[in-house]
Amino acid sequence: MPVITLEAAKLTKEQKAQLVKEFTESASKIIGSPKSAFYVFLKESELDNIGVGGELLSERKK
Repeated sequence: MPVITLEAAKLTKEQKAQLVKEFTESASKIIGSPKSAFYVFLKESELDNIGVGGELLSERKK
């Protein structure tokens, strides 16, 4: 059971669907396992929960 995990800020449903589809297709082609074997986990974080360069992303966007 291959697992692909992406951690990112909030994503739209359309973005999630595209990521799952394209990650699965690419990994299946590269590894040679059937698409049905792959699990894709998308972990979303609020911008208040992500810090870069010593400040919250929610503050950088202002």
